[in-house]
Amino acid sequence: MQWIENRKEERENVFQYFPEVKSIVSVGLNYYTGRSHKNAEKSGISNYAWGDDYHEVLKSKLFSSLNKIKELINIEKFRVCVDTSPVMDKVWAQKSGIGWLGKHTNLITRDFGSWIFIGTLMLDIELDFDNDFIDDLCGSCNACIEACPTDAIFQPYQLDSNKCISYQTIEHRGGFDEDIELDNWIYGCDICQEVCPWNNKFEQISKEKSFQPRLKIINKTNNEWLEITKKEFTKLMKKSSMKRTKYQDFIRNIKKNNKSKNQNEN
Repeated sequence: MQWIENRKEERENVFQYFPEVKSIVSVGLNYYTGRSHKNAEKSGISNYAWGDDYHEVLKSKLFSSLNKIKELINIEKFRVCVDTSPVMDKVWAQKSGIGWLGKHTNLITRDFGSWIFIGTLMLDIELDFDNDFIDDLCGSCNACIEACPTDAIFQPYQLDSNKCISYQTIEHRGGFDEDIELDNWIYGCDICQEVCPWNNKFEQISKEKSFQPRLKIINKTNNEWLEITKKEFTKLMKKSSMKRTKYQDFIRNIKKNNKSKNQNEN
């Protein structure tokens, strides 16, 4: 994750990234299509990865919105950001009034809980600004902290990425330390979101067709994944965010879970 440190100054100061920015527009797109059903035959895949790559879907929608804005007002310089730019998207989304940062560090909304992707438009024009979302509606709830199997949320609003299952299964390269556990997840992890009362109350199936589950991904068993070739994996992951995890690391995740299961059984 050296890329975070490399562009730290830009994350801390948006003018380092886009000096001409005068307004930031944050958007949220509901992606929820169901909950992972882990069992002995199938390991968990995070909900957000079941459909098409959200980077492409959301960025396309942002450019469409930008074109409509351009029909109304002259814009010379802009930035369209979806997760890959050095932008604190969750922070700007809170400042834009979309929701608040929960104790699990995800943005939570009153409309869809935390099952949203965040997109950001940076414009060189001034707009009428919305108010910050200043309320912290987590209250005394610690469900996400208590449910995290690796104690990655080591205190409210702070996450140790090295312990996070999502980081380990997606971003981490190479072998695992002996003390790392994946809790039967092979790509990402939804535990802190699945136990959140706000999600239980407000989650609703996304109307975005691009996010509907790819059955060839969510229905595969661990054994079927282990038998897949690199060529088949590459073809299957076309236009999927799961291509972020390389073939060898994805297989590594499954083998790690299988090893943990065998040790527990013995």
